Amino acid sequence: MKAGIHPEYKEATIKCGCGNIIKVGSTKENMSVEVCSKCHPFYTGNQKFQATGGRVEQFKKKYGIKD
Repeated sequence: MKAGIHPEYKEATIKCGCGNIIKVGSTKENMSVEVCSKCHPFYTGNQKFQATGGRVEQFKKKYGIKD
């Protein structure tokens, strides 16, 4: 690596909106995020699944068209 052209790599603190604090290595010292893996619906199991049909099925249902 060339000397003097790369940013300094240091320990960073990431703060989530839920209060979770994560320590990682980065070129920035402090970061804040809105959602982390501790409060994200996909990882916590609180994700809501919506069973919707395709566009054609919705159109047929809306206008009462039968195959």
